[in-house]
Amino acid sequence: MAQNITIIQQIGLSVLAAASVAWVVGLVRILRRERADRAEWRAKRTLRAVGRQAGPPAQEAVALTQAERDAFAGLIRQLDPRRS
Repeated sequence: MAQNITIIQQIGLSVLAAASVAWVVGLVRILRRERADRAEWRAKRTLRAVGRQAGPPAQEAVALTQAERDAFAGLIRQLDPRRS
């Protein structure tokens, strides 16, 4: 160590370094425990009465008459700025 530091300062620096390491280790352990507890809490919080959806909803289709198709095509032509 440095020559201009007394033995008391060296001991104090060592104790401070050890306390810092212990504090960081404790903080990491607490944060990990909290993360696990939070995940467990979220899993318990789900509603069991509501069933889970197996996949995306089925696509809906509506049968249009020819007149409705023509009207829809005309509407699209009116709204499309590239065709004007």
